[in-house]
Amino acid sequence: MTIDTASKNEVLLTEHSPRLDWMKAAPEVFKAMLRLDTAAKNGVDPALLNLVKIRASQINHCAFCLDMHSKDALLAGESAERIIQLSAWTESKHFYTAREIAGIELTEAVTVLTDGFVQNEVYQRAAALFSESELAHLIAAIVAINAFNRFGVSTRMVPGHYTPGSH
Repeated sequence: MTIDTASKNEVLLTEHSPRLDWMKAAPEVFKAMLRLDTAAKNGVDPALLNLVKIRASQINHCAFCLDMHSKDALLAGESAERIIQLSAWTESKHFYTAREIAGIELTEAVTVLTDGFVQNEVYQRAAALFSESELAHLIAAIVAINAFNRFGVSTRMVPGHYTPGSH
């Protein structure tokens, strides 16, 4: 099976076109986003960072970021099983560490602000497992991927063309 065919040799649907190449249209914004992302990830375990980026991208329906961060996670040695289970982590917690679960839970709380704030219980669970510096960097990483997701979905960035490790 290739990118052009599905099971039973059926042809896949045509991919959509991007609305805007925001990185070229606003390079100073893109560079600022990269600086935030770089600063944030310096304080976060790389495996957790990949899980955070994938989970936020799942919630935000950002196919481009899902493609990118799933491929990067696999390249970094993450298991396909943990990536697949991530969307159902509440039923498969045994695939993750306590710190990873706290980070994933915090990612969901920061990404989906339906109550207008991150619930105290979620924050306290994360604060109990991360130092203040780690927690600040983790929150910054969550904010950064959410911003990237919003650029991705609003400009309809096209998934499937990312080469792992190329960003």
